[in-house]
Amino acid sequence: MRIRTNWIVITGGPCTGKTTVVNLLAEKGYLTTIEHARHYIDTQKIQGKTVEDIRRNKREFQLKVLKLQIAQEAELNVNEQIFMDRALPDALAYHRFLGLDYDDYLVEECDRYQYKRIFILDRLPLTNDYARLEDETEQIRIHTLIREVYAELGYHPVRVPVLPPDERVDFILRNI
Repeated sequence: MRIRTNWIVITGGPCTGKTTVVNLLAEKGYLTTIEHARHYIDTQKIQGKTVEDIRRNKREFQLKVLKLQIAQEAELNVNEQIFMDRALPDALAYHRFLGLDYDDYLVEECDRYQYKRIFILDRLPLTNDYARLEDETEQIRIHTLIREVYAELGYHPVRVPVLPPDERVDFILRNI
């Protein structure tokens, strides 16, 4: 049986504006979480590793990010309204995208919590940076897999259209 939460997931493929929206929500005083893949890359870069080194072993990278996400969600208060920059089911989508096998443990972790609402942000034009290496075809594939995974887990995500960031935040707040 899933643990019911008051958590709201902001998700989508690479370059959809997730972190921008979550940061704007934080500026408005809402509780938020960080996106763990970028956080992990940032901490490894501080230790002198390149992004290529960090992401070379795809399985190891995904497991490290998953471990951070699991630890974070375990520490959150299920009764507090928290806007999450991605959630555990995103890991399933990335494992599928990368062709990585996953075991029952990952599925169980993804099924542990019942998120209050899932918002999937429509894609923006792809702009790569030091941590985002996907091309447009990969961006579309990841975005599609995220939608599929949440649907398979029984969610009915709300699609957030391309709007200026403040208007996306307003849209989300109106549709909680």
